Amino acid sequence: MNLSQFRKHYEPLIENEMSEMIQSLAVPKSLKEAMNYSLQAGGKRIRPILLLAVLEEFGVRHPDALKVAAAIEMIHTYSLIHDDLPSMDDDDLRRGMPTNHVVYGEALAILAGDALLTYSFGVIARLEHVPSDDKVRLIDLMSVSSGAEGMVGGQVLDIEGEEKKLTLEELEKVHRLKTGALLTYSILAGAILAQAADEEIVALSRFGEHLGLAFQIRDDILDVTGTSEELGKTAGKDESSEKSTYPSLLTLPKAKEKLEFHATEALQAISELNGELSLLRELTELIVQRKN
Repeated sequence: MNLSQFRKHYEPLIENEMSEMIQSLAVPKSLKEAMNYSLQAGGKRIRPILLLAVLEEFGVRHPDALKVAAAIEMIHTYSLIHDDLPSMDDDDLRRGMPTNHVVYGEALAILAGDALLTYSFGVIARLEHVPSDDKVRLIDLMSVSSGAEGMVGGQVLDIEGEEKKLTLEELEKVHRLKTGALLTYSILAGAILAQAADEEIVALSRFGEHLGLAFQIRDDILDVTGTSEELGKTAGKDESSEKSTYPSLLTLPKAKEKLEFHATEALQAISELNGELSLLRELTELIVQRKN
């Protein structure tokens, strides 16, 4: 099964899993609508697909895989809702649609994000086919990747870096935390469900780190070269916010070289693992070449 076939098979299952989870909640109608609005707004679903692809590469069909995949996408969606707020990036467009706070107001948008984040931990805690030790491990890693030592910490550094010229080392730290941490978690969660060996988890962690940086460099390049219509969000936002980016620090051609470097390093990290790993290779290519 190639990546296109894999995504065509699993993406509807991911959407259905998330929809059923939200619909099952006994919560205020307005909150449910706000949560669903951003969850169902589309997107590449790269993180859940990465988790499922790792399981596929290990030849494992895990009965709880879709639940974990959905939980990860909920965390990612929460981060987008909060990232778009006026107090953060102040964006009115996401995935080609008005952002959550534009439709539902800031208060409900914040609460919808909070609800998605906290619910995702409950999803993992209630998994029926995962040993308790592995559930604790999944929750612990999720906490690190989405919290102060991961995504939240990266967002703080990103905000503090506005109107400053960061060094390349400082910029990479921002993006390892803000973008790379949850993306790497998606890969490692798949490895944990697949009962991967320690050395395999180390290799996949390196893969995730380089893939996360490649993802962000491509994002920075698209912010310069893409249009709002192509991206589904406001183009040129980084420049207008005076944020340091890979193109602004390195020039656009050098940023493209850096992108290729991290993509190559990502593939090198998994080169000694067993199997062809064709899905992970295709996902790397997709991230490098994506248009939005």
